[in-house]
Amino acid sequence: MDNKYIVPAQTRIGHVHLKVANIKSSLEFYCNLLGFELTTMYGNEAAFISAGGYHHHIGLNTWHSKGLPPAPVNSVGLYHTAILYPTRKDLAIIYDRLRRAYYPLTGASDHGVSEALYLNDPDDNGVELYWDRPKDLWPNKQDGTLDMFTRHLNLDDLLTEI
Repeated sequence: MDNKYIVPAQTRIGHVHLKVANIKSSLEFYCNLLGFELTTMYGNEAAFISAGGYHHHIGLNTWHSKGLPPAPVNSVGLYHTAILYPTRKDLAIIYDRLRRAYYPLTGASDHGVSEALYLNDPDDNGVELYWDRPKDLWPNKQDGTLDMFTRHLNLDDLLTEI
């Protein structure tokens, strides 16, 4: 293409639609554990869930995947869905909920710009739960570009938020 296009700054990813093996297991994870609200069901093959009454942030369907195993790790596809929490305290609350449910994490990282928890849903789809630090606290290199990193997230310190 000849001319450079830059997506508008207000553009957001509206929702993600996941192929799952079992709607009931997925709803147990996303609604009962993570706290999303069911907005509608499409028979027993699909569900839409949201935060705050939006029509849907996550679609779950079994149209092509009912009863099938997770996708192989070493294949193309979605790496993870990232769910942004408004505050560090909110991230601490969901971490405490996961901890009390003995739900396993696959990682926990401080990226300088954000703090994140990593886990898998029942279909081994990666899920990142995170909060962003205020932009004025993001680490920058001397040339002004971001200096993101991956360091261990102190989970005990995170829990002091609640």
